[in-house]
Amino acid sequence: MLRAIIIDDEPNAVKLLTLRLSQHCPQIEIAASCTDSTEGIEAIKLQKPDIVFLDIEMPQLNGFQVLESVGEITFSLIFVTAYDRFALKAFKYSALDYLLKPVDT
Repeated sequence: MLRAIIIDDEPNAVKLLTLRLSQHCPQIEIAASCTDSTEGIEAIKLQKPDIVFLDIEMPQLNGFQVLESVGEITFSLIFVTAYDRFALKAFKYSALDYLLKPVDT
């Protein structure tokens, strides 16, 4: 079982991704869902996830700032965002994948 955290400021996006993962990836357990970037940082530090699904454009801290705040990245990373212009930068963070919203199964 892989433990995952979803960090996205849009509650509906969190719900939809949670639903898609439960339907198509039963081996993934959602350890935490956060709609606030600072909550996301704390969840990563506390939960020590295997994988993080991370939005890029968020108030307070964007996804890249979240990663900088976390320090060493010890988890697989999938960016989930509505913007394709961040793809190159995302892969500099060794992102496993880059999904565009709305996520299509």
